[in-house]
Amino acid sequence: MSINLVKGQKIDLTKGTSGLTKLMVGLGWDPAVEEKKSFFGMGRKQAANIDCDASALMLNASGKLASRESLICFYNKQSACNSVIHSGDNITGEGDGDDEQIGIDLAKVPADVEKILVVVNIYEAEARKQDFGMIRSAYIRVLNANNMQELVKFNLTDNYSGMTALITGELYRHNGEWKFNAIGEGAQAPHIDILAARYK
Repeated sequence: MSINLVKGQKIDLTKGTSGLTKLMVGLGWDPAVEEKKSFFGMGRKQAANIDCDASALMLNASGKLASRESLICFYNKQSACNSVIHSGDNITGEGDGDDEQIGIDLAKVPADVEKILVVVNIYEAEARKQDFGMIRSAYIRVLNANNMQELVKFNLTDNYSGMTALITGELYRHNGEWKFNAIGEGAQAPHIDILAARYK
């Protein structure tokens, strides 16, 4: 049974769950509907075209990127150790279900990696004058990759107007087990490399 988390809540993922090593992190969002004025002044509603990109940062005990290859994103879809794999880029956010997914094999995560931070940023946010105030129904969820059973879900319901990146949550080691922390913090980082620079 899936557990719905609130901001700041932490939960065990692997404790008491024998054999759970392969996870799927799913992220979803919908563009908010905006009203367009026609020549005759009549309004019609349509969804904004916003390209959100999910990424994973593999951090060491100091909270820094463990290596140059520790940023898994749309241009580097797989970690060198094959423990974190990005499914690819959904450029519109339209459709049901997860917009992007990141697979994580906990058994393959190097020992020096203490956290896997999951973030989302808006591609070309500054040029397109877009921010997360134009996004609705955003969420992050963690599934058992073997049977795609949802374990936890965190709906990002805060007002993120003016923010071009979201630090959604993190998986982290604790006493030999893996836990999930629902973070839900906004940031001003129009490109993933700008956000990643904070962890170098």
